[in-house]
Amino acid sequence: METKSISREVQRVRYELKFREVKVAAIRATGANMLSVTFHGDALEDFTSLSFDDHIKFVFQDAAGVQVRRDYTPIGHDAQRKELTLEFALHAEGAATDWARQAKVGMDAVIAGPRGSMVVPVDYDWHFLAGDLSSLPAITRRLGELPAGAKVMAVIEAPEGDVRRFETRTDLDVKWVRSGEELLAAVRTLTLPAGEGYVWAAGEAVVMKALRVVLAEEKQHPKEAMRVSAYWKRGASDFHEKLD
Repeated sequence: METKSISREVQRVRYELKFREVKVAAIRATGANMLSVTFHGDALEDFTSLSFDDHIKFVFQDAAGVQVRRDYTPIGHDAQRKELTLEFALHAEGAATDWARQAKVGMDAVIAGPRGSMVVPVDYDWHFLAGDLSSLPAITRRLGELPAGAKVMAVIEAPEGDVRRFETRTDLDVKWVRSGEELLAAVRTLTLPAGEGYVWAAGEAVVMKALRVVLAEEKQHPKEAMRVSAYWKRGASDFHEKLD
């Protein structure tokens, strides 16, 4: 089978690491298991995030007073208002879930990073996005940033209560599924379009490892135009792994 090649390159940008003290400014449910929290602070004025899947460290204290750090995607930043919005997936248990469920306006927190960005060009012939609840903030941000008319396909695993309507100008074809097995099956039956495309996926470790095999071996998509990450792993806390 002929190996595909690409002409575009992902740009790596580095930042000085900063720890920013912030306060909760607003809280809004975005689904049955998703919560949007907006933070405010003067330190956010020079915050920079150039890629839709950037990660910051959200630093907070758990119920026992122990400092906890977790990775989150900056979904929205307003430098003029000095605000940053994160979206929390409310899992059955976990320190970050407990914090988010009890969050109130005025609560203190610290945001560190991001350390850098991997900026993916927006002018690919097509884009493919896949993931679960943990990837929804990155997918939502990407769909909001891609230009009008961009061809996008997406397969997303989420409970019915978390299916959302995206604010996007893209030509979007999205399929919602209920399990990792359904996600893999949907991708296997998908025919990737002609031309150069970029594939991005993130979610549970076992599912993402299997998905990468499907994309790289079965679909023969070039690894230079693909990023697959494990945002979490069943039974593990504070887990993140890039698989490509």
